Amino acid sequence: MTAADLRVGLVGYGLAGSAFHAPLIAATEGLVLDTVVTSNPERQEQARAEHPDVRTVADTDEFFARAADLDLIVIASPNRTHVPLAMTALKAGLPVVVDKPIAGTAAEARELAALAEERGLLLSVFQNRRWDNDFLTLRKLLDEGELGDVWRFESRFERWRPQPKGGWRESGDPAEIGGLLYDLGSHVVDQALTLFGPAAAVYAETDIRRPGASIDDDTFLAITHASGVRSHLYVSATTAQLGPRFRVLGSKAGYVKYGLDPQEAALREGERPGTSAEWGREPESLWGRLGAGESPVTGGGSPVPTLPGDYPAYYAAVARALSEGGTNPVTALEAAAALDVLEAARRSARDGVAVEL
Repeated sequence: MTAADLRVGLVGYGLAGSAFHAPLIAATEGLVLDTVVTSNPERQEQARAEHPDVRTVADTDEFFARAADLDLIVIASPNRTHVPLAMTALKAGLPVVVDKPIAGTAAEARELAALAEERGLLLSVFQNRRWDNDFLTLRKLLDEGELGDVWRFESRFERWRPQPKGGWRESGDPAEIGGLLYDLGSHVVDQALTLFGPAAAVYAETDIRRPGASIDDDTFLAITHASGVRSHLYVSATTAQLGPRFRVLGSKAGYVKYGLDPQEAALREGERPGTSAEWGREPESLWGRLGAGESPVTGGGSPVPTLPGDYPAYYAAVARALSEGGTNPVTALEAAAALDVLEAARRSARDGVAVEL
């Protein structure tokens, strides 16, 4: 650690905290993981084993009592805690990163954004899948005009998990902000809005398919963007045959890409950014294809080299924003716009109608 390094406090050491935030923070120049908050003794031991210089505390009261010793708070605890913890951190004068979804409602997200602006503090939302390999590749194709005018964007985040795993993410209690609409839906909606702009209307279908499940596990959203592009977004835990991750159709060509970005799997396996030049790269066999008039399954189109995924870029941008006045990589107002869509989707699925925004 140097005198210029920013000391980071991380609240939560479950999957999000241990597999995503902690290793990415530790790999970022200018950031130092200083403190981890978790009441679970096994997770405290895990945090110290994986990050030998880290301090661990059991509760947020103890954590915020020494807030003056920290430069950034990262909230990776269950969804229900995001708003109260972010509010406490901002009122303590600390910049904040919040895992998605930042809140259960767009109004809450905008309230947090207003408080951060009033205090002159960074408030950023961890939307790591803006740095997925396929998303970066698609943005490059769009910037270069390879697809012409985009007419339809299909995005799938599908899994085959026929048995519920339990836990708060699959709880039917509204206070938990669980279910796939707000979990994986936060990713696919954020990507669609980032690529194609604001939503004008939303239609959705949400279902509970699995025995014993109590919250949506198979959801479809259709967004009509103000730009005229239509996005069809699928998030599911009940898909026995997985579709393409992206299928993007334009006036000039289409792009089809199968398979998920490899970074999550690597982080779960204990691999760390910066230890290999192969970070975020995938084999040529998984490259998407660009073309027109024939299915990629039968060899249509040309292979498009997939750019490396780059989750470390998020925290590098956060560090620049804090130390150099750089741009916030994902603002709370952007997250609020995505929550507008998720709330509209919930109303649409309930009432069976399209909802205008």
